[in-house]
Amino acid sequence: MLERAAFHELRRTMELSCFKWDVQVGDTTALAPFPLLLDAATWAHLADLAERLTHETLAAEREILHRPALQRRISLPRALQRLFRPGAPPTPAAARVMRFDFHFTTEGWRVSEVNSDVPGGYTEATHLPALMAGFFPGTRAAGDPTKHLVDALLGAAQDLGSLALLSAPGFMEDHQVIAHLARELRDRGAAAVCASPDHIRFHDGRAHLVSTQQGGPLGAIVRFYQAEWFPRLPSAVDWAPLFVGGRTPVCNPGIAALSESKRLPLVWDELGARLDTWRRLLPETRDPRDAPWARDDGWILKSAYCNTGDTVSMRPHMTPLQWATLALRVSLAPSGWVAQRRFVTVPLETPIGPRLPCIGVYTVDGRAAGVYGRVTEKPFIDGAATDAAVLITETDA
Repeated sequence: MLERAAFHELRRTMELSCFKWDVQVGDTTALAPFPLLLDAATWAHLADLAERLTHETLAAEREILHRPALQRRISLPRALQRLFRPGAPPTPAAARVMRFDFHFTTEGWRVSEVNSDVPGGYTEATHLPALMAGFFPGTRAAGDPTKHLVDALLGAAQDLGSLALLSAPGFMEDHQVIAHLARELRDRGAAAVCASPDHIRFHDGRAHLVSTQQGGPLGAIVRFYQAEWFPRLPSAVDWAPLFVGGRTPVCNPGIAALSESKRLPLVWDELGARLDTWRRLLPETRDPRDAPWARDDGWILKSAYCNTGDTVSMRPHMTPLQWATLALRVSLAPSGWVAQRRFVTVPLETPIGPRLPCIGVYTVDGRAAGVYGRVTEKPFIDGAATDAAVLITETDA
């Protein structure tokens, strides 16, 4: 564990130099003053699993893209279902980034979900481990997801070199992600502008930026704006080419909305793709109408497009009124939810007490690229979890 002065300096560096603006949440620090340690063999194992999961996820997306009935089953928003009609060409990817959340349980490693639409955490997975490793000799960061992503984006932008990074106005936690990525792109010589969807216009499928900062054609777009939010935008905003028919590559392309749905496992048996790794690592997942969640606390509930754990629900961690309200919502609209069997994460003894860790492994274009670590006192990860650097021990000692 870092000494108080060293930790204070690390926090200031993350806040002032690394775009980690939410280092404090209420009276609690958002950063752990200690790292999570993995040996090299464990990291290699998790990296391999994440790469296998990526391959399987992409295969599932390709099938569902052409099967409207399955899109309805996974609760894809209707406006997106209308876009993903048979024959509509998906917009190309500037890069594909996914983050798989691994948990070490009493039954071994399990995965709770994939963040395949707009995974965040880049500065926490890039700068925090690099800073923390300086205090712990014999350790190193697991990787650098920011560098891998920036490399891919620069390759996709090609000669134009201009990129727009989109987020929703008013969401500081989202804006800090694109501000971080924009600086890294500028440091590599690219013209990168933070914008919102209404700053983009499409001409013959090519994206152009219309903003007070900069205008003109774009080589690539970074979409840090959840797919399910786009249908709520004013009709004047031309967002459909981010999903289908666009010629400017997008990271992540709109097809990612298919695998972001937590209801994806409900259609596995109807796919030709082999999903062996997913079947082995993901806990049993059912439609709420087919699971005894109302009487069995061994199940959790989450919405189809749950973000940052905002709708993950367990009866023992809710008041009777909260549970009754949730049960009514699920009963009225079960097609928008899933029930998933609980697993028991093995707690770690940390300098601040027992904590449950989550190891979020990134892949960029199919290759493992780094880790976003979090710890929590709860049996699930949500927005209140504490960010922790994940370091790889260079020796077995």
